[in-house]
Amino acid sequence: MLVSTNFSGSEGNTSQRSNLNTAYHLNVEIDRGSGFCFGVVYAIEMAEEYLKENGKLYCLGDIVHNDVEVDRLKKMGLEIISHEDLKDLRNAQVLIRAHGEPPSTYQIAMDNDIELIDASCPVVLKLQNRIRNSHDSDEQILIYGKKDHAEVIALRAQTGNKAIVFMDVAELDIEALPQNVTLYSQTTKSKAKFYHITQQLKAAGLEVKAHDTICRQVSNREEELRAFANEHDKVVFVAGKKSSNGRMLYGICKEVNVNTYFVSLPKEVDSAWFKHGDKVGICGATSTPQWLMEDIKMMLEAL
Repeated sequence: MLVSTNFSGSEGNTSQRSNLNTAYHLNVEIDRGSGFCFGVVYAIEMAEEYLKENGKLYCLGDIVHNDVEVDRLKKMGLEIISHEDLKDLRNAQVLIRAHGEPPSTYQIAMDNDIELIDASCPVVLKLQNRIRNSHDSDEQILIYGKKDHAEVIALRAQTGNKAIVFMDVAELDIEALPQNVTLYSQTTKSKAKFYHITQQLKAAGLEVKAHDTICRQVSNREEELRAFANEHDKVVFVAGKKSSNGRMLYGICKEVNVNTYFVSLPKEVDSAWFKHGDKVGICGATSTPQWLMEDIKMMLEAL
């Protein structure tokens, strides 16, 4: 029997029919709301347009947290570089992905005669400005988010790296915080948890100025996916293992439907998950390409 994929990073094997004479006749549906958010679409379209005209383009970090989509763009001429690589570049063209960048990146580009093709998501740029304004007003800023996430690194940099980043209230030293704090969120986090954290901070005696800065294209997906997962016998959730948004949305589907399986590639789908006539839903993160979900749908329909 084949091994299923989970978030620990275990790899599934190529799916084959347990019985070649068995037809599963699965009823397969792709969630209409899944796939790239507008910020990712914007960044990828900019990259594709530039690559078609010039054949080569540097990108600062993975353009999207999905390895198969990154590989597709690499074949077109996209080259992924790190921030250390950026320091050594001269007279080059570099794409800034949707996550945004700290001020230091723009300074390096100016110093090294680098042309930046800025595909920062407008939602992220607006959040950067709001955090910078709060910092200029001497507010103590808390950011609910993942410390090593590219977006959060850029957000914290707007405060001279003085903002406190956390994923859970238990990580905070409440006694060391001032009475008044300003709370922001990484754009792809859970809206429900953001409001829960706000109440926890208030219950601890703090005055909290809470700014719900979660992207609505992401937050609205929570209830939509709950309904979608509930309507199907089995759910195949498709996302890159590095996707923070994917991790969160997969968890939501799994809460509603225990028969939810996480995959990054078609070969990780295990036919043993299904039985004859199952109604199967395919959904994904805001970093999941539509073509990948379509490939998995065709594979399942061929079982």
